[in-house]
Amino acid sequence: MEFSLQVNGVPRTVDVDPRMSLLDLLRERLGLIGSKKGCDHGQCGACTVLIDGRRANACLALAVAVDGLEVTTVEGLADGEELHPLQAAFIEHDAFQCGYCTPGQLCSAAGMLGEPGPSAVTEDILVDPDLTPEEIRERMSGNLCRCGAYVNIVSAIAEVTR
Repeated sequence: MEFSLQVNGVPRTVDVDPRMSLLDLLRERLGLIGSKKGCDHGQCGACTVLIDGRRANACLALAVAVDGLEVTTVEGLADGEELHPLQAAFIEHDAFQCGYCTPGQLCSAAGMLGEPGPSAVTEDILVDPDLTPEEIRERMSGNLCRCGAYVNIVSAIAEVTR
């Protein structure tokens, strides 16, 4: 099936089997290997990308479902040679160890920054809460880190939200 999408700002036309996942399209067909195949069940977050600015697990999305949409991977977060503020903060705060989950963590954090409203830990659900460390932990809970770099990941994201 042929369809068009934008990946990291670049228009693409691809012909894929309609059963192909977005993650497999990105990694195997387009050579964008930043997004990782962790669990292939949508549980670890290593494959998180942004679809029209909203975070999504690429392993669960069918490639054909993003026809006409904008997909941003970790490779598309930077502006040329200038790192995205989250990327710079992750480096400064040593918010990665093995680095396997880092692309998904970065995309998830970038998407989270644009998501207003309360979370499960927000005390007053009628207000848009500040992104406190508790809020950040809750909102990033779909992204697992096997190395346990959570403290530094939260610190890096918190720095960018200030």
